[in-house]
Amino acid sequence: MKRKAFRLTSILVVLLLVLTACSEDNKKDSKEENKDGAVKAGGSLVYARGADSVGLDPINVTDGESIRVTHAIFETLFEYDEKLELQPKLAEYFETADDGLTWTIHLKNGIKFHDGTDFNADAVVFNFDRWMDPQNPYHIGDFTYYPFLYGGFKGEPNHKIEHVKAIDNSTVEIKLIEKTAPFISYLAIPMFGMASPAAIEKYNEKFIEHPVGTGPFEFESWTRNDKIVLKANENYYIEGQPLLDKIIFTVLPDNSARLNGLLSGEVDIIDGMNPSDADTVEANDSLKLVKRPSFNNGFMVFNTEKAPFDNVKVRQGINMAIDKKGLVDAFYNGYAEVAKNPIPPSLWGYNDDIVDYPYNPEDAKKLLVEAGYPDGFKTEIWAMSNPRPYMPQPLKTAEVIQANLQAIGI
Repeated sequence: MKRKAFRLTSILVVLLLVLTACSEDNKKDSKEENKDGAVKAGGSLVYARGADSVGLDPINVTDGESIRVTHAIFETLFEYDEKLELQPKLAEYFETADDGLTWTIHLKNGIKFHDGTDFNADAVVFNFDRWMDPQNPYHIGDFTYYPFLYGGFKGEPNHKIEHVKAIDNSTVEIKLIEKTAPFISYLAIPMFGMASPAAIEKYNEKFIEHPVGTGPFEFESWTRNDKIVLKANENYYIEGQPLLDKIIFTVLPDNSARLNGLLSGEVDIIDGMNPSDADTVEANDSLKLVKRPSFNNGFMVFNTEKAPFDNVKVRQGINMAIDKKGLVDAFYNGYAEVAKNPIPPSLWGYNDDIVDYPYNPEDAKKLLVEAGYPDGFKTEIWAMSNPRPYMPQPLKTAEVIQANLQAIGI
């Protein structure tokens, strides 16, 4: 079996480098093809990443490391296919009333949660009640995505949902307060995975460590900062799936250690590597490097409500003081480009006519003088400690930015 390395390049920084590999031992257990071309199922897949998940309750997390795991455990009412077109998942289809406010969602029948309880209209209502009502006894956590998309929580002035109710066992009616054209697309976001009401009632605030959904894999165990083990859902409603017996998400914070694990066959997929190691991958006959555009941007954030960052000339000066091309050259091995939009060119809406601020420390100093800071000022840079797909060497990157800013008096 030929091992593969997948790379997704980003804009200011590299997004995700995924490498797949199988050792001689793993070949015996991994998915293979029989002589007739049919897929042979079974085996475990070891997925190594730079950091552990924060939690396993999808509505209560925002980090990619958590969602990568929960996406295998939980399913949404709708999903996006490979062409990013909306398709039904747990839902069968939906209807919209002429007023554009009432949405009727028809659910698939015969689906069960991992704990054996039924997925039905009552379960959908239970999940919505938990998400939207701060008075609900199971509304524990931040639930960040719900108010962001639905204008707030139940009882707040801008909340968009009037009610969610079960019409019958497989039909849910959702009445909106105002027309919301992308409403159904919200229900395809992984954070809105359907959770077992029985499991939530059982575990309550501990549900984040005992996830129960309808997905192809069930939660088996979690050793913090080490590994999460998922096992195949033997009663999964899609025939022939899943193909694997287990998925093991293991934590290896160091990029080089993950690559070494791949090369030795100890892991099958790694998420994130040093761009400079791409040459090593390309030189290895057992690996294949596949490149495609990414959806990621790396960026620096200012709190514009606090001095001195409330002054636009300070922000412009900092922009001109940072050698972004130098960062790309130093840390991304040619697999990135300087960002000049808040979105990458792979996404709709990118404006290539935008002209970036040039790297010009002398003009940056002049802007600080005009802003009233002729001698500069002191501030702090917060940098993540663990590498991320878009930030393979965060501390070294921050040190270079620190040196750039020190050169103009900051």
